[in-house]
Amino acid sequence: MAYLFTSESVSEGHPDKVADQISDALIDNFLAFDADSKVACETLVTTGQVILAGEVKSNTYLDVQQIARDVIKKIGYTKSEYMFEANSCGILSAIHEQSADINQGVDRASKEEQGAGDQGMMFGYATNETENYMPLALDLSHAILIELANLRRENNEIKYLRPDAKSQVTLEYSDDNKPVRIDAIVISTQHDDFDQEAAMLAKIKSDLVSILIPRIKAKYPQYAHLFNDNITYHINPTGKFVIGGPHGDTGLTGRKIIVDTYGGKGAHGGGAFSGKDPSKVDRSAAYATRHIAKNLVAAGLCDEVLVQVSYAIGVAKPTSINVNTYGTSKVSLTDGEISKVVEGIFDMRPYFIEQRLKLRNPIYSETAAYGHMGRTPETVTKIFSAPGGLTKTVTVDLFTWEKLDFVDAVKTAFKL
Repeated sequence: MAYLFTSESVSEGHPDKVADQISDALIDNFLAFDADSKVACETLVTTGQVILAGEVKSNTYLDVQQIARDVIKKIGYTKSEYMFEANSCGILSAIHEQSADINQGVDRASKEEQGAGDQGMMFGYATNETENYMPLALDLSHAILIELANLRRENNEIKYLRPDAKSQVTLEYSDDNKPVRIDAIVISTQHDDFDQEAAMLAKIKSDLVSILIPRIKAKYPQYAHLFNDNITYHINPTGKFVIGGPHGDTGLTGRKIIVDTYGGKGAHGGGAFSGKDPSKVDRSAAYATRHIAKNLVAAGLCDEVLVQVSYAIGVAKPTSINVNTYGTSKVSLTDGEISKVVEGIFDMRPYFIEQRLKLRNPIYSETAAYGHMGRTPETVTKIFSAPGGLTKTVTVDLFTWEKLDFVDAVKTAFKL
């Protein structure tokens, strides 16, 4: 029977995402000057205020206030009427040294035996319903907000947009689990104040349907066939949305973990990513399982897959690795047998994950909005500054877990 499935996304100006981006900017700056830094940093944002808290073990000193201000400015909170502005907001730092009790479970005399930074289970998912092996509803939700942010920064066709926004896409699937059309699109976008609310709502809906949606179809032609004349649009369904961002709603690091991953498809272990250095397997193992899942599907082993790994804190070897192909496997092996083969291809000890995916580099700011998964790998050069005039220029590989660099190894192992 045909069914509907929905995923949502939030913009870079959403308060929770503001918090994520500040936390990940701190991670990048610490790693840029000390690649062995251990960091767990949480951020809270509210009206005119940023609070930083967490634990750090590092040989570098940073101006964390300036880092936070730079992030807020880049997002677009640059006007006093937003009630949260880069230059004027208060910033309180309560960051302190990492517990030695935690650190002793991670650091080892032999780097290869580095223990997991926490217990828990992590999941990676992939499906062949999109070119980037991501769930389609989430991919579309991200695309809508990325293009909405482009329109805001261009300040040309639409001039009243503010940074905070959310999107949601509902897809209709056929009996054989194939997406056939978009059933509904929800977009809530913060905007400048208007004199007449009714006229404002009508204009926003008209602009987003007639300007934003055509840009999505043009930029993502692979999705154009899903758009139709029967889509139900809910544009700013609550009405006026002038008060937004951290002034409208307190933001916290790690509150958008489903947006960050697979939009409700597959599964999630519950651990957030942003603000954590890669010794925390909540982050590094989630990236590693996505890397496994994507390469398995790309190699033709299955159409859809969920990979789970679990750890005990301070222990290098995972307590379990599980592969679920949802009955789409193309080989004559059980999922349990597939799991054993996968375990032989990918070393899931934390040190080897860090090395394989080059995670001890300042690569995390780019992950903190519009999803950690499904992104395009690229090489970029970044410049970082520290107190005393110290600067560091580094060239890094972004989104290494999205590379299809193990497809041949998978094909060989499974005789595909």
